[in-house]
Amino acid sequence: MSRRYTSETDVMRHALSLGALGIGHVEPNPPVGAVIVDEELRELGSGYHQHYGGPHAEVYALAAAGESARGGTLFCTLEPCCHFGKTPPCSRAVIAAGIKRVVIAMADPAPHVDGGGIAELKAAGISVEVGLLEPEARQMTAPFVQLMTRQRPWVHAKWAMTLDGKIASRTGHSQWISNSQSRAVVHQLRGRMDAIVVGIGTALADDPQLTARPAGVRVATRVVIDSQARLPLSSQLVQTAADIPVICVTSTAASAERMECLRAAGVEVLQCAPDETGRPLVGEWLTELGQRKMTHVLVEGGGTLIGSLFDAQAIDEVHAFIAPKLLGGAQATTAIQGLGLESVPEAGLRVLETQVLDGDIYVHGRTR
Repeated sequence: MSRRYTSETDVMRHALSLGALGIGHVEPNPPVGAVIVDEELRELGSGYHQHYGGPHAEVYALAAAGESARGGTLFCTLEPCCHFGKTPPCSRAVIAAGIKRVVIAMADPAPHVDGGGIAELKAAGISVEVGLLEPEARQMTAPFVQLMTRQRPWVHAKWAMTLDGKIASRTGHSQWISNSQSRAVVHQLRGRMDAIVVGIGTALADDPQLTARPAGVRVATRVVIDSQARLPLSSQLVQTAADIPVICVTSTAASAERMECLRAAGVEVLQCAPDETGRPLVGEWLTELGQRKMTHVLVEGGGTLIGSLFDAQAIDEVHAFIAPKLLGGAQATTAIQGLGLESVPEAGLRVLETQVLDGDIYVHGRTR
């Protein structure tokens, strides 16, 4: 027996839950879910965009519904596309299937769509309504919208800290502040990112691999913000650059000889203009990553790098792991350095989830 919904809001809520299944798989496309119902809100077919380059949500839903889709109502979390890309236009598939009404959570802000799909549906005599659960849809598609409208990736800042807010002791020791369960969550995060970014201080202190273990659905490019091109040729990042891409972001003051050595070892060197501290301008390297269609970027530290992003108001999402440990010390490192704010803000993070991980507390939220 087919599923029957109690309200149109419930139909769209299910479409959103389906769309969320594609996060990490579909980028730089948006996550989208679709459900087709009859007049009594019985489900005829449903689907979601499962992977980049594959069929869109509407196509899966139409295929599941078959001929029963004719005369039905399509609920879609995002405006159907109207252009030829990796796949044919979804708007034409909806028209050809005989759908009589389309309910859309939000219009697609991408320049190549931007109302075109809605216009095509209306021109074909299909009733179109926009806005049902739009805030929820905007939350789900926020990284895609930012990439399309600002040409910048969605920046996730991650750190592990003690209960007194330290990410390393006064001697620089930091392994391990968080426990194994927390680190497993971090590896899951890495597995759905387009890039993982650290500062040169972290690269020198920890000699990290910056890979997901076990591997996730995506293989992230490793990025080191390194104004003077100091990344050692013997580092794990350089030694594995032939297998997994590494970008060294330097300032224009970096040594030409050092940059050439890195290039010869298989590292891409990206030069950016320096800020007032001599570090590569945040806006420049973020824009470069956005131009490469990187949607999700995970910044893992250290405090100087995260502080520069915070001061630039470039952090979109936070993943903080708080361990029940104390380090103390005025010289111990904090998670967010830089200039910081002059006063305590009235509004805090919009917390999406909190978890207790074998004693550690994981706080996940958005900054705006």
